[in-house]
Amino acid sequence: MIILITGASHTGKTALAQRFLEKRHIPYLSIDHLKMGLIRSGQTALTPEDDEALTAYLWPIVREIIKTAIENRQDLTVEGCYVPFGWRKDFDERYVSEIRFLCLAMTDAYIDAHFDAILSHACDIETRLDDSYCTPERLKADNRGVIKGFLAAGEPVTRIEADWEATVEALLNRF
Repeated sequence: MIILITGASHTGKTALAQRFLEKRHIPYLSIDHLKMGLIRSGQTALTPEDDEALTAYLWPIVREIIKTAIENRQDLTVEGCYVPFGWRKDFDERYVSEIRFLCLAMTDAYIDAHFDAILSHACDIETRLDDSYCTPERLKADNRGVIKGFLAAGEPVTRIEADWEATVEALLNRF
């Protein structure tokens, strides 16, 4: 089984993947680690700011990693924001049936009420070297875009509206 976790920035994708590791013993692949390995090794001229181009560049690699894990009957969580809205079209049914898709997004009200907490937890799993770009307005726009894009593609979106912990616990209990 593959657990594919995507969503907007700062929604806790990596923290959720870490919880699947701790509670269900399912290892995870961070698409951000793959991204930085390719950038730092000089395999691409893209930069961490090239989000749309990075999705187009990284997704074919991630897609084939997912297929390989399924073919080898390995459980794996794959997490990151570089998942295209129409990801399902890249898999036939034998693969899709083995993928559990989770998309996390925060509501505007949640961001307004919890912005300081969101920032305080930004480095819980990984250290962010520069989080200065993270503003309430940017987070809201990013989350709205994720919600709109995945809903338009017919995908479910888990909205974080009041309690991040309760939302994540409910997702963990589905597996």
